[in-house]
Amino acid sequence: MGRRTDGCKIDIIVDRYDLAPAERGYDSFDEYLLARWTGAGDLPGDGYGTLADFTNRRLLKRVYEEQGRDTLAARLESEYDVLTGEDDLLKQELLDDLAADGIDGERLLESFVSRSTMRRHLNDCLDGEKEIQPARTDWERESVEIAMDRATEKTIQALRSLHSKGEFVSPESVDVAIGATVSCTECPTRLPLEEAIARGYVCAAHQDPPGHEPEE
Repeated sequence: MGRRTDGCKIDIIVDRYDLAPAERGYDSFDEYLLARWTGAGDLPGDGYGTLADFTNRRLLKRVYEEQGRDTLAARLESEYDVLTGEDDLLKQELLDDLAADGIDGERLLESFVSRSTMRRHLNDCLDGEKEIQPARTDWERESVEIAMDRATEKTIQALRSLHSKGEFVSPESVDVAIGATVSCTECPTRLPLEEAIARGYVCAAHQDPPGHEPEE
């Protein structure tokens, strides 16, 4: 497995926060990311956005552990949603609460990785290759993945054109993050589309997860 060491953001946070694989049998966080991306063994073959969110949640849990903050899954999930959501008031309240526990929330947010960063890491830093099976039955997820990739590439091409005209910085010096967001119709809860698809719902308070049997 190839790996560049030229300052990739994911390399930096894996080293800084000592991120470890989520399952046994993997020698490094990178090896686990590649396995989840390619669908090795029984792993699902996750997309870039899902793996970026996974990495950010592992980072969040690690920071909480270091500062003695509660790491119950429900709290981590809820507070990650607030940190990555668009409700600035809730986000500021949480940042203040984190500061009271000795956590630099702004630095934490800056450490979060985007979908495009994960894409570059898997393809360029780790020289990963993901085979697309022609008979896949999850064409819906694949369609979302393709749409995001195309939008990212088109955006990068446009920025390169603007750069050649002297109207924008080099695209290599910025992080292009393209993604769709879905919202609950009953409350402000918002999620990246890929995460919502992985869950099967957006808001547990107002939506029944797939397979849930409504009470009589």
